[in-house]
Amino acid sequence: MAPRSFWKGYLKLSLVTCPVSMMPATTESEKVRFHTLNARTGHRVVSRYVDAVTGKPVASEDEVKGYARGEDDYILLEDDEIEAVGLESTRTIDIDMFVPSDSIEWIWYDRPHYLTPADNMGEEAFSVIRDAMVATRMVGISSLVLYRRERAVMLEPHGKGIILWTLRYGDEVRDEADYFAGIGKAKPDAAAMKLVTRLIGERSKDWTPEMVHDPVQENLLALIANRKKGRKPKKAAGAKAQETSGNVVNIMDALKKSLAAEGKGKAR
Repeated sequence: MAPRSFWKGYLKLSLVTCPVSMMPATTESEKVRFHTLNARTGHRVVSRYVDAVTGKPVASEDEVKGYARGEDDYILLEDDEIEAVGLESTRTIDIDMFVPSDSIEWIWYDRPHYLTPADNMGEEAFSVIRDAMVATRMVGISSLVLYRRERAVMLEPHGKGIILWTLRYGDEVRDEADYFAGIGKAKPDAAAMKLVTRLIGERSKDWTPEMVHDPVQENLLALIANRKKGRKPKKAAGAKAQETSGNVVNIMDALKKSLAAEGKGKAR
């Protein structure tokens, strides 16, 4: 059974419009979460806003947003003023441009969502937009209010549906030149390249989601299960410290040892 959508609205391309539903493509519902408790009473601890100067609690109706323009100097903005500068519609994904599907680098991708037709009546229009993007190898660019913020979004055809990616803004992505500029232009040794290529081949596998399991999450669940049964928790085995030395490592020797170790592992 498909999960309930968390957003419903319309997908629009010029005069073509269809009702759509959207759900986040990822979830954190299985993550172990903790509440903060008072160790003396066992009661939950709640958080609330207090005045930084008087220390007194602030009622929700007295809370207002402020933009700092100096030390202890703020421009106050009401919620309706902030909302007024947002999009006119928060329920329409109006595709106003298309770009080549391979022109947006991964670093701009933020959060994926599944976009589907909301009913049978809109399925034909949805399919036409989806298949036309496949045929032209283009993706749609639009804007949408999600998670209380106006966001740029990319619509990418995927199988029978569309993946809607929220995109990071330009000021959120750091310029790679600031970090990579200091890397030299030294060319790797041909023999070393041959050994590394062989090592990659030895470790190559087909991708499966099991490759990215969370061992800490598994240990936490085991700890909680033991506590439920009244057992004393066992100390989790920590990661072994990597043996290092101050000596400069000969890369060819290290690669040969790595390949030898790979061969022994397969022979077991």
